[in-house]
Amino acid sequence: MFSEYREQVTQLKAEDAHFAQIFDEHDALDAKIKRMEAHVEPGTHLEIEQLKKQKLHLKDEVYARLIKAKKA
Repeated sequence: MFSEYREQVTQLKAEDAHFAQIFDEHDALDAKIKRMEAHVEPGTHLEIEQLKKQKLHLKDEVYARLIKAKKA
């Protein structure tokens, strides 16, 4: 996610605990969704859709923080 911001992500993860938490939570949700879609882990269509919405919200928050840090 956000490979063009790789250096900024690394820096923010080291300096901002909240950023690190939401970034890691996004990655965990992504892995969970993939397991559910592959039927490795149980999950209904509705549950998967809800997780995707949570993941998107976290992605938006990560992106907003990256943009804010870039301007600073």
